[in-house]
Amino acid sequence: MDKKYRIELSRNDMGQLLDGLEVRAEAWERTARFLLHRKFPDDDLYIPEECHKPEEATGIAEHYRQIISEIRCQLEAQEI
Repeated sequence: MDKKYRIELSRNDMGQLLDGLEVRAEAWERTARFLLHRKFPDDDLYIPEECHKPEEATGIAEHYRQIISEIRCQLEAQEI
């Protein structure tokens, strides 16, 4: 089992952390779409992540989404 950590952050810092995780998840989701369709999005600034298989990119994106979900659940539990 993975070791668990308890980290305290301000509300603002937690928002920044979640924003950063969202950006990373979206980057991997876009990479998975690129690898599946071999077509760049309309955004000229897009650079795919270093990856060769769409399944790998999807798995990484899903892991980011799971982390985000776990953090949000813990935040909601503390708001009560």
